Amino acid sequence: MEHIGKIIRQTTRQNIPPASISDLSNIKPNTNNQPACSRCGGVGFYHPKLANGQIDYARVVSCSCLNRTSGEQKQAMLFESSNLGPLSRLTFDNLLPEGRSGYKTNQVLFKAAYQAAKDFAENPSGWFVLIGPSGSGKTHIAAAVAVEQLNRQRSVLYITVPDLLEHMRASYNPTNETSFDNLLDEVRNAPMLLLDDLGVHAGSPWSKEKLDQLLSYRFNRELPTLITLLSLSELDQRVLTRINDPVVSRIFYLETEDDVGSGYSWEPGLELQKQMTFETFDWKRVNLPLQQRENLEKAYRLAVDYARSPDGWLVWQGVTGSGKTHLASAIVNYLFQSGKQALFIVVPEFIDHLRSTFSPDSRVSYDRMFERVKIAPFLVLDDFGEQTATPWAQEKLYQVINYRYNARLATVITTTRSLEELDSRIRSRFLDPKISTPFALTVPDYRADIASHTSRGKSQRSQSRRYNSKS
Repeated sequence: MEHIGKIIRQTTRQNIPPASISDLSNIKPNTNNQPACSRCGGVGFYHPKLANGQIDYARVVSCSCLNRTSGEQKQAMLFESSNLGPLSRLTFDNLLPEGRSGYKTNQVLFKAAYQAAKDFAENPSGWFVLIGPSGSGKTHIAAAVAVEQLNRQRSVLYITVPDLLEHMRASYNPTNETSFDNLLDEVRNAPMLLLDDLGVHAGSPWSKEKLDQLLSYRFNRELPTLITLLSLSELDQRVLTRINDPVVSRIFYLETEDDVGSGYSWEPGLELQKQMTFETFDWKRVNLPLQQRENLEKAYRLAVDYARSPDGWLVWQGVTGSGKTHLASAIVNYLFQSGKQALFIVVPEFIDHLRSTFSPDSRVSYDRMFERVKIAPFLVLDDFGEQTATPWAQEKLYQVINYRYNARLATVITTTRSLEELDSRIRSRFLDPKISTPFALTVPDYRADIASHTSRGKSQRSQSRRYNSKS
C-alpha cells in the first residue's frame, strides 16, 4: 500500500487538469537513486495488515528500511510524503511572533496563536484551529508546525481542503489505481493532519458529507489535527459543533473581524462605571479597622500596577460594595486614557444576550458578541457567578474562560462567590499561579460607611439642637 503523499501526487497527475494544480505541482520527486522499498514504496512508513489479510488503516508503523537509511534520508522521506512541497520554507524562524498587522489588537492575538502553535508543535494533541482572513498568517503557522514535526522525524500530512475534495472526486474514476476508500482511510488516519482553507469549497451535499466523515473520525479519536479557515460563520453546523468543542479543540483568531475588536470607549448603559476611576476610589476608609484598611490599600495598589502593565488574570473576590467593580472599572478607564482597548462585560447581562441570540435548541451557532468577548485583548467579567447556573450557561462561560486561558489574554474577573462555589474547570484556571492572581477583598459594603456617616451626622445635629434648647 502506497503512502498518501504518493497517492495524492498520482491522483493529481492522472486526473486533475494542470490548471487546477497549485502547490502540489511543485513537489520535487525523490532524488534517492536506491530502489524503492517493496513494503513502503520508499516513504519509510506503511499500514500493517490485520490477521484476515486486510490493511489496517488505523495504524501507521515505521518500515524496517528506515534502519538502513541515514538521518538525512529519513527526513527527506518524511518531507516528500508530507505533501508540504514549497511551503517547507515557512518556519517559526522566519515568522514574526506578532504578525504583520499594524493594529495592536491583532498583534496580541497573533502572538497568542504563535506561542500556542509552538507548544502544539512540540506536543501535538487534539485539534488546533486558526481563524483569520487571507494573508493573516494562517498557512505560515500551519506550515511551521509541520516543519517542526518533520524535523523531529514525525509523519505529517498537509493538504488544502479544495485539493482534498478534488482528489476524492478523482478517486472515483475507474481507471484510477487508488480507490476512494483507500484515499479516505489514509487521510483520516494520518498521524498529524493539516487541513488548510476549510470552508473554501463548494458547499455541495457530497462535499459536506465527505468532510463530515473525515472530521468526525478524527474528532472521535482526538487525533492531532490543525485546521485553518476564514470564519466560523462559513461552516456547516456539524463541523462547527466539533470545532467549538472545548475539550478537543482550541481556537485562535489571528485578526479581528470588522468591529469585533473595537473597544476604545465605554459601551452604552455603563455610565456609572465611566465615573469609577483610581482618583475617585476611597482606599483609605478611615472608619475601618487597620487590617481591613491595609487590605483595601493593597488591592488598590495591585489594581494600579496591573493597569500600567495588564498581563495575566486578576480575580477580585468580595462582598457586594467592597470595591471590586470600582477597581475593575478604574483599570478600564486607565486603559482608555492610554489609548488602549478594553471591554467591560456584566456577566448576567451577557448570558441574557446569549439566550436571546441562541439556545441549545437553536440553529444559530455563531454570535459576534460572543466571539468579541472571547478575543478581546483586555476583558472585565463583572459579577461572575451571579448568572443563573444552568448547564448551558456554565458551558458558554467555560468556553470564554478556556479560550482566554489558552490564549493568555489579559482578563479581570469580579465575583461575590467563594472560588470553591465555582465550576471546578473554571476554578482551576482562576487559581493557576502561572496566569492568575486571586485577591480577596475583606472589607464590608462601603454603603455601610455612608449610612454610618449619615447616622452620626444626624445624631450630632440632634445633640446640638438639644444643647442649644437647654442653653
